[in-house]
Amino acid sequence: MCQRGASHTFLKIHVGDWPAPVIQTAAMNSPTAPVNAPARDRRNERYAITASFLGWTLDAFDFFILVFVLVPVAHEFHRSVADIAIALTASLALRPVGAVIFGLMADRWGRRLPLMLDILFYAVVEVLSGLAPNYAVFLLLRALYGIGMGGEWGVGASLAMESVPAERRGMISGLLQEGYAFGYLLAALVYWGIFPHWGWRPMFFVGGLPALLVIFVRAKVKEPEAWRKSRAPQWSSYWRAIARNWKRFVYIVVLMTVMNLLSHGTQDLYPTFLKIERHCDPRITSIITIISMAGAILGGLFFGLFSDRRGRRRAMISAAVLGLLLIPLWAYAPSLGWLTVGAFLMQFMVQGAWGVIPAHLNELSPGALRGFFPGFAYQLGVLFASSVEYIEASMAERLGYAGALALLAGVVLLAAVVVMAMGPEAHGASFEIATQD
Repeated sequence: MCQRGASHTFLKIHVGDWPAPVIQTAAMNSPTAPVNAPARDRRNERYAITASFLGWTLDAFDFFILVFVLVPVAHEFHRSVADIAIALTASLALRPVGAVIFGLMADRWGRRLPLMLDILFYAVVEVLSGLAPNYAVFLLLRALYGIGMGGEWGVGASLAMESVPAERRGMISGLLQEGYAFGYLLAALVYWGIFPHWGWRPMFFVGGLPALLVIFVRAKVKEPEAWRKSRAPQWSSYWRAIARNWKRFVYIVVLMTVMNLLSHGTQDLYPTFLKIERHCDPRITSIITIISMAGAILGGLFFGLFSDRRGRRRAMISAAVLGLLLIPLWAYAPSLGWLTVGAFLMQFMVQGAWGVIPAHLNELSPGALRGFFPGFAYQLGVLFASSVEYIEASMAERLGYAGALALLAGVVLLAAVVVMAMGPEAHGASFEIATQD
């Protein structure tokens, strides 16, 4: 049980002279598309979406297992909760390494093979984490896991976004990104069903099992035609494309830093807040987390669809502003019922903004760099935000968990609105034609 303890016009400010990609919007596509354009492979679209969704789901599931067992892991290794939170930081900090390795592979040799290798890698590391004999080995394994986690998103997102029509990109983006929330939900279910009976180690063993299914699904996916058309002919032209687009890259890194501060700042220590400050048992903690992740999934789908119709930045800004208004209910609700409502609505908004990100980043990325550019920028944002759990846990020692969560969420949501409003947008950019990188 739990007891209570202690308008159409937006800013259009562009950072520097943005490299302008050749953009063909969804509206330009259908009426004027060539009559001999090849029919879409609907089956392959479904395979690509399913593969990318499951890959990100299982990746997030493996990460969030640790979020639920910070306290028992700390007890077993005779460390503080803040020390174990460093393992989360280590995973986040190594994600850019995975984005570079697997992103470069994906741009040069296709999307499927790097994805399968990446999933095998992080599944094996996850199982080994459950066998760690001490804190030092556990910390090392969680750092290695971050390499696998960092490789999956960029390659999976490019595979999915290149495989679907532009007019449905936002909705599919929301579905894909909320594989992350679905992974959190699965971790909550495993915590509920396994931890009370067998402890924390078997939870990591479960994290290695689903990879076989994802490998099977990925084996059915064809390489997107957009990758074949936009692939850089040689490495020299590839690096020149990166150099020409550095300003846009810097902007995406800033955006992703803010977005990762927001996501991890509102999710990762929330179960610890429920257990320590609201005195919730594992069952109640799991139920509230599951409900909040249901809100996240619905929010990603809603704002992803909204972004298809009204624009990417407008959808993200709307979600962030509404999230600001929900902070008191999310952190200070007087009863368990209202706290659950606040958790649901906050993640509806936070992950609603996140649901737009796969489409937004892929549309802003030069075609030849679509495997590497958005994924590496994303993971650099993760790196710069990777200390958020440690900072938040340290703040909680002085302010309490509710105060730490509320203060950090308020600051980051305000920053997110400003950064989103200042950035560029390429809503509906065509992936079917070669871009001038």
